Amino acid sequence: MIETLSIAKTATYGIQPQVLDRLARFNFLFGTNGAGKTTITKVIANAAAHPHCTLVWKKGTPLEPMVYNRDFVERNFNAAPRLKGIFTLGEQDIANLEAIAAKKSEFDGIIRTIEQLTNTLQGQDQNTGKKGELADLDAHIKDKCWDQKQKHDEAFKHAFTGARNSSERFKERVLTESASNTAELKTLEYLRDKAKTVFGATPIIEASVPDLGPADIAIHESNPILTKKVIGKEDVDIAELIQRLSNSDWVKQGQALYEQSRPTCPFCQQKVKDSFEDSLSSYFDETFATDTKAIADLQSAYTRDADALRARLKAVVDGGSRFMSMDAFDAERSAIEARLTTNSLLLANKAKEPSLPIQIEPMSEMIATASKLVADANAAVAAHNEIAKNITKERADLTAQVWKHILEVELKAELTTYAGKRAGLNAAITKLNGQIQGANASKVAKAKEINELENSATSIEPTIEGINSLLKSFGFRNFTIAKAEDGPFYKLVRGDGSDAKDSLSEGERSFVTFLYFFHLLKGSESASGMTTDRVVVFDDPVSSMDSDVLFIVSSLIKSLFDPLRKNAGGIKQIFVLTHNVYFHKEVTYTSDKGDDTKAGERSYWTIRKGLGGATVEHHKSNPIKTSYDLLWEELRRPEKSPLTVQNTMRRILENYFKILGRMDFDKICDQFDGQQKAMCRSLFAWVNDGSHFSHDDAFYTFDQASIDTYMEIFKQVFVKSNQDAHYDMMMTGPN
Repeated sequence: MIETLSIAKTATYGIQPQVLDRLARFNFLFGTNGAGKTTITKVIANAAAHPHCTLVWKKGTPLEPMVYNRDFVERNFNAAPRLKGIFTLGEQDIANLEAIAAKKSEFDGIIRTIEQLTNTLQGQDQNTGKKGELADLDAHIKDKCWDQKQKHDEAFKHAFTGARNSSERFKERVLTESASNTAELKTLEYLRDKAKTVFGATPIIEASVPDLGPADIAIHESNPILTKKVIGKEDVDIAELIQRLSNSDWVKQGQALYEQSRPTCPFCQQKVKDSFEDSLSSYFDETFATDTKAIADLQSAYTRDADALRARLKAVVDGGSRFMSMDAFDAERSAIEARLTTNSLLLANKAKEPSLPIQIEPMSEMIATASKLVADANAAVAAHNEIAKNITKERADLTAQVWKHILEVELKAELTTYAGKRAGLNAAITKLNGQIQGANASKVAKAKEINELENSATSIEPTIEGINSLLKSFGFRNFTIAKAEDGPFYKLVRGDGSDAKDSLSEGERSFVTFLYFFHLLKGSESASGMTTDRVVVFDDPVSSMDSDVLFIVSSLIKSLFDPLRKNAGGIKQIFVLTHNVYFHKEVTYTSDKGDDTKAGERSYWTIRKGLGGATVEHHKSNPIKTSYDLLWEELRRPEKSPLTVQNTMRRILENYFKILGRMDFDKICDQFDGQQKAMCRSLFAWVNDGSHFSHDDAFYTFDQASIDTYMEIFKQVFVKSNQDAHYDMMMTGPN
């Protein structure tokens, strides 16, 4: 059966979907003409033709919709030259009927199996069951994957290209990478640092940092002249005095000054003897001259190398490479230059005082430290330039490494759990699909067996007899239905055998079409299929019919209710839609007051036209109450008012018998005798006059006995008019 119907964007229905849920076995919809009733029936008949409307079937099992509406009338009567024959099962072949019933029971069992398997697979709402568990599992892993996107998007947005704006695509990318990624696992710090270059603007080739070169200046640190005491010749007569005074350097300076003040001593201003001058020349011999020259050469070489080193240090700073740790290098540069200055001063002192042993401070370690900074920078430059030369490959490699980190570090536990659960669910789903497929194959085979049995036991003749019997019993004697001469068709004929189809009145045409549909519910337009389960829909079946047929149609429809309640036959759900208050009242009436409140037994709806389109409203009980109902309610009261009861009866008779029409009130009154006949005429006189005063001016005194008499006459009017069923229904009260 249909559990829910949603309708939108079609005919009178607007954008906002109108939902009929809580549908029951019996569903009654009331609405004025043009409100949108027929549209609902068209959706039930063919939901696929209405893309904005949906039907939800119980346990996901669709049933055959059989819909009586304008389309059915047009298709089967107005547009068709003949009525298609209705095949029904012959009641004489008991064995065949029992075989069909047994096969149908087996067929129903297969349907239940399919429903159970389908429920396990996907639930009644198609969103639970094993598929629902799988969807929940996918949703969970999707959220976990998306958390990683949010966490790393700023640093790795390039790696996430194509999946950044969709959690579903990001999840699919994770699963794809999980199956194929073979990249090397890197630390997050490494990935972030490399991403700054690789995922940034396309890099350009960078210049290397100038190298500091070999530490040549360090060679001078081991020159032996530094520690040598450079003094004069020891066997000269003045050597002993100079050594005792340790003023060799002072004497040497004086010798240089003497060249300018000769023959006077530059210090004491006395004339120097020739022998003293010879002694000085002998003391500062060739060895002394060689050593002092070595000191001068060392000082010159050191100054040269120091200047070269300073220039190379300056070149590094001036280059301003972004790969250089410039703060660290500046510190090393300052230390190197300070030490160069110190060593230069030491060498200057050595040149001034050759006899003074010195040791200049070492430079190798400091230069090595600075050179290491340069080498590190150049390694970074080389790596950068390698990236710049191969940026496409580098980006691809880094992208793979980013995903590898997410797979192996961030999501490893989640993905392991997900893979295990998904494998189990997929196995279960595959098994269930296989079982459902097998059950469906069994269903097809069983349906074929039923069809074969039906083909051997069906005939269109019983329908002819059934329709003609109803036509006759309800007073339609001007035409009958007969079997056509050329195949399984029916024709409408007059008593003289002439074709009656085109000469039927509107009411006759509507009634015979309804009877055709009514019998079609028990059969099929083909020689098989009459035992299929069905949803039956009646859309304004009394439209264009005479009022007396209204009650006949409602009775026929209600005759389908009991088999449905007992779950006997193929009809599993009924919809009745109408705009006729009296028909609605008749068809919804039930003598069992409990039926209306049984869970799943009935649902009541009203359909209204609005500015935004048609709307539907659900009601817990029958919402159609009329002034006619209220009049009957007055008569059902134990204490009836003597002043109003007669007028109430008259108004009921006026309402009811004007609906039926063609009622001969005189003939009805003639069936009474004596005073009752006069009282009957009194009632009908008021109807004919149209008077609606609150009480009668007749001579009858209205005591309780009179009320009882009038109530009996009132009842007999219905009995003698063959409308006692209506009287009984209304006096019983609302359902």
